[in-house]
Order: sequence, then structure tokens, then C-alpha cells
Amino acid sequence: MKPSGNTILVTGGGSGIGRGLAQRLHDQGNTVIVAGRRREALEEAIAGRANMHAATLDIEDPAAIAAFAARIVADHPALNILVNNAGIMRYEDVTQKRDLADAEATIVTNILGPIRLTDALVDHLAAQPDAAILNLTSGLAFVPAPKAATYSATKAAMHSYTVSLRAQLEGKVEVIEIAPPAVQTDLTPGQSTRQGYMPLEDYLAETLGLLNQQPTPPEILVENVKRLRHAEANGQFDAVLGFLRAL
Repeated sequence: MKPSGNTILVTGGGSGIGRGLAQRLHDQGNTVIVAGRRREALEEAIAGRANMHAATLDIEDPAAIAAFAARIVADHPALNILVNNAGIMRYEDVTQKRDLADAEATIVTNILGPIRLTDALVDHLAAQPDAAILNLTSGLAFVPAPKAATYSATKAAMHSYTVSLRAQLEGKVEVIEIAPPAVQTDLTPGQSTRQGYMPLEDYLAETLGLLNQQPTPPEILVENVKRLRHAEANGQFDAVLGFLRAL
């Protein structure tokens, strides 16, 4: 991935990792568009930053995604990088019959949303120089957190989908997976100050260092996530699962 001179779309760019990545990529000399549901959060993310733009997007609505993609390409024809970052996480008790609204929303936002947006933009991206798609997954794609069963499953699905995208788009669009560990953000209540989670600024600094390597690794793995990423290969899957189960 070229470190500067790109036009980059970041979904979920109003807060957390998405906002931090968007701002740091902008600092490197890229034009950046942040997208999300909350206009106020997006405007805060771009405040005082030339060549940084905000665009509202309902990632759950297929028609809205199609219209959004057409508008973004029209307004920013140099768009060459898509960062699929938008996601939600809900804790679940799967031991008894329940309301599945949270599980269904998680699937729509975390899997169908990025698949639909990628589909809407892939023809445009494939025609651009230095094109790339960056998919945010999670360390929980490799070892699930039982209390976040659907979230973990969606991230495993996005890992698999990213591998397939990379194989099919080889030579046309670079495909990169970013798999964060537990990071101090507002993804879940209390997470921004939770002990043992990686501070956001530390995560962003290490991630940008990896993204700026040439060639860019196909998987962006900070040190804190490698225990999960390599748990099965290292014969530690059950031990890591037990650790996550106890949280």
C-alpha cells in the first residue's frame, strides 16, 4: 500500500480505531473520507483538517450503500483505497431462547455491510492505480470470545472473505487484513478504560508502522494480537479459549 498520495474511504470513521486510522492516514498526506451514521461524530473527526471529508452512510441498508458508493465515486473520482472498519459488538447469552435482534444487526453490519460496499466499489477500485481494500477483522476471528459469539463469528467470516478477495483480486487490487487485539475504544461499555486492553494511541502507532512497510504485509498484526492469531498453529487454542471464556 502506498503510504501517501491516496484518496481513502474509511467506514466507521467517526470514532475509535476508524477515526484514529483516518486521521493518521490524513497526516501522512492522503485525502481521507470518513463515513458513518453519526454526522456530528464525523464532523468532529475532520475538524480543522483540509482534504478530509465526512459522508453519512447507513451500512445496514443495501440501497443506501449503492447510492453512497455512486456519490463517493462522483465526488472523489481518485478514490483508490477502501477501509472496511465499521462494526458493532454485543455480548450475548446463548444458553437460552432470546431476542436475536443484536445478533442479526451484528451480522448485517459486520459482514453484509462490507461485502455490499466492496461490491459497489470494486469495479472503480480495480481501475485505479495503487488500489487497495483494507478489512478490519479482530484477534477474535482466530479464537472466539464466547460471550461475544456472533461478533467473533462475523470476524472469522471476514477473515475468510478477505483471503478469498486477495486471491481473486491479485494483480488488480491489494487486499490487506488488519486484525486488532483488544483495544481501549468505545466499542463496548467501559472498554475505553479497561485494564489489560491496548491503549488506542499505542495500537495506532504500531499499526501505521506496519502499514507503511514496503511491501505492506497482507496481515497487519501488532504484537498483542499474535497470541490469538497463531494460537491454533502453536497448539495453544484451548488455553487461549479458556482465557477468553473467563473474561
